[in-house]
Amino acid sequence: MKATAKANTNIALIKYWGKRDEQLFLPMNSNLSITLDRFSTTTTVHIHPDQQEDIFLLNGQQEGEEETHKISRFLDIIRKQTGEQWGATVDSVNHVPTAAGFASSASGFAALAAAATKATGLHLSDSQLSVLARQGSGSACRSIYGGFVEWKKGARKDGLDSYAVPILEQREWDLSILSILVESKRKKVLSREGMKRTVETSPFYSGWLEAVEKDMRLAKEAIFQRDFEKLGVVLESNALKMHATTLGANPPFMYWQSATIDVMEQVQELRMQGIPSYFTIDAGPNVKVLCEPHNEGKVSELLKTLPTVQDVFICHPGNGVSYLNEEI
Repeated sequence: MKATAKANTNIALIKYWGKRDEQLFLPMNSNLSITLDRFSTTTTVHIHPDQQEDIFLLNGQQEGEEETHKISRFLDIIRKQTGEQWGATVDSVNHVPTAAGFASSASGFAALAAAATKATGLHLSDSQLSVLARQGSGSACRSIYGGFVEWKKGARKDGLDSYAVPILEQREWDLSILSILVESKRKKVLSREGMKRTVETSPFYSGWLEAVEKDMRLAKEAIFQRDFEKLGVVLESNALKMHATTLGANPPFMYWQSATIDVMEQVQELRMQGIPSYFTIDAGPNVKVLCEPHNEGKVSELLKTLPTVQDVFICHPGNGVSYLNEEI
């Protein structure tokens, strides 16, 4: 039994910041993303009924015990659903440039969830597949779908109502998403640790939870109205508020570097020149810039003039999960 699936990366427009359940990856707030067309993970899962242990290959190299354990933990969820014990060989290829600022865990676990369930013969709805992918990496639940996607936080303790839903297909509104790779050092505070510290210690976090609900409403209105300026204003404001919560944590921390601020200032300068563009930043130093397709070349070239910018990757809204040469 064997199946292959492909999933694309996504970026959050309204951020997911903080978990209400660390084990099930349940978010404190609903959030919103765009699935992208350029960077992806392709994963083949081969089920071996008589194999005792899982094998994990990433980009052609067999991974060690720690990374394989993460895959096995995720496959345990599927084994429980099938009611059978089996081993698997998981062969994943990441089509994501190293340190490009796109988290490959989202595309990785979305592709793994799709390929593994197909290989085992499980018939899951898209929402059930989203619930499953979320348990590998929270943002993976959004990569099940293409285009603009909302991840509903849910209220149940078991997480069965916390999944992503599509709100606008990728072909219905074309935007340009530029990933700006800056000169960066390894971040000192990983996302999982940063979320936990912020939720537990930042006096600004309650304000974040109040504001993000309004941001979600405004962002969805902007998407339905195809109002680029309205979307840009709210996504930029939302990112700044998220990063403000980290400054109030104990001890405080910051993901930005001087190069991050260089890009932010250049984007603001572009707007002053009459070129609408807006930035968003995840838990790291790299910046994503949204603009309209007719401006992407000009925005890209101007950002490349900054000495701290190493590269600019241009993306557009992309597809959800797809299945390749499956053999059941």
